[in-house]
Amino acid sequence: MKAGTIFSVLVMIMTWSIVAGMWSPFPSGENLLRGQAAGSTAALPQDPYVKERAAGADTVPRITTKFHVDPWWPKPMPNDWVFGSLIGVCVDSKEHVFVVQEVNEAAAPWQGNKYGPPVLEFDPAGTLVNSWGDMKSLPAGLSTCHVDYQDNLWIGGAEDAIVQKYSHDGKLLLTIGARGKFDTSDGTAKGNALNASQTLLNKPIDMLVDPANGDVYVADGEGNHRVAVFDRSGKFLRQIGRQATKEEAEKFVGGAFTNFVDHLALSKDGLLYVAERDGKRVQVFDKMGNFKLNISVPRRRKELAEKVYHRREVTLAPNIPDKSEVFAILLSRDPAQKYVYVGTPEGLIWTVERQTGKLVSAFGQKGYGAGEIRISSLAINAKGDIFIVAENRGIQKFRAVGED
Repeated sequence: MKAGTIFSVLVMIMTWSIVAGMWSPFPSGENLLRGQAAGSTAALPQDPYVKERAAGADTVPRITTKFHVDPWWPKPMPNDWVFGSLIGVCVDSKEHVFVVQEVNEAAAPWQGNKYGPPVLEFDPAGTLVNSWGDMKSLPAGLSTCHVDYQDNLWIGGAEDAIVQKYSHDGKLLLTIGARGKFDTSDGTAKGNALNASQTLLNKPIDMLVDPANGDVYVADGEGNHRVAVFDRSGKFLRQIGRQATKEEAEKFVGGAFTNFVDHLALSKDGLLYVAERDGKRVQVFDKMGNFKLNISVPRRRKELAEKVYHRREVTLAPNIPDKSEVFAILLSRDPAQKYVYVGTPEGLIWTVERQTGKLVSAFGQKGYGAGEIRISSLAINAKGDIFIVAENRGIQKFRAVGED
């Protein structure tokens, strides 16, 4: 019998076996995409490229293998929904992950899909369990989100100059700022920043709530350059920081911000961590605004270290040799919160000793593939797993599977 005939016979046998249900080349059941048999409790395989993703990082003291990408999180959404422009990610007390997305227009017809509501809630396994909100009521220019100690969801809107507090299921509870009114010389987004109002904001980016007393810290940081502090009712208490001069920025003067006061974190021992994107550092304060420490991380690509950016006729990112801009920050979830995680535009997540600023390790690589990183916002759960969202990339989960 000829080889071609033998091959044809084998193909026919395999085909009829599949049709008859006697054999399948694929695992069966709902875990098909995971490559596991139905009902399997086997752990997900470790990321085989965890080292290669950060290869060539000549300024990294050590490449951590602690964080491994989980390519199967989250699970597919119902209703043919796809992600829009993802802006924020945060985690509640039940380890549910909230994702905030901008969906100002319908998905393109050729996609054959549609966007879900602006607020999506996933359970720990990655199943979508709730969704709510519409772009007409939420702030314009969504910035990021925060879940407070009472599981309320806070959302910022840079283009509306407000921060809003919602119940866990989407009921509006509080608004800080006045929609469409800015803390500027003429009250519009185009006016000169004043950094002074007790009632108005100017393109807020991030916010957090102090579980000790309910005070609200707002990174009023795209138009203004400060952290504004309010009580639980929205009454102004104080502000931290001011606009820095170029000379102050290059000398890392504490308490003065270059531009983009970007993300906030508050430690259990009462220290406020402020990511200053174009100032290329994280500034550390106590709750009353007394400066304590600068934390900075190096650039991977040293040839870009002295690049100067211009935005809206303002010179940004002053000449600070070998330092990287800071896009987002997180505190580790161990009892002592030993580390601060620092995300950079190069797709690196740095592990830094929180008390000293000493670099420990890093992971990540910029790109669009699984395990490659582009950062808009970060969140962390009780296990220490890190969630990363990017405007045009979706969400990724990096499982903490080892030690730094």
